[in-house]
Amino acid sequence: MSETKDLTEKMERNGEKSGRVRPVRGDFLLLAGILLFSLLFWLAFRIFSSEGKTLAVMVDGETVMTLPLDQDTEQVIRTEGGRNTVCIRDGKASCTEADCPDKICVKHSEIDTEGETIICLPHKLVLEVEGR
Repeated sequence: MSETKDLTEKMERNGEKSGRVRPVRGDFLLLAGILLFSLLFWLAFRIFSSEGKTLAVMVDGETVMTLPLDQDTEQVIRTEGGRNTVCIRDGKASCTEADCPDKICVKHSEIDTEGETIICLPHKLVLEVEGR
């Protein structure tokens, strides 16, 4: 019991109450350093993630065009089945227009990771991100 009392008195002398430890300036500096490092790592990843990646445009199983993901462009792809507009912006590829009946390719989210695909079945069109 006297040990508990001694500990309580010691904590009160140091300005601590109920066993709670107050953060000090060094804690905030450490947290700020970790956040800054994380932000820099994320920015570097975003900047260099599309370098060297390409978008393979395939019609009926044959590659008809290869586009770099690090250059913004818009291409119209005509097939026997119809027309698709492929757009590359900020390292991400998407199909922005199509004259197919279901337009699933247009509704698909943008792709930027190796192996991701957008497929338009009526036009036999496949867009695939290929790695470095």
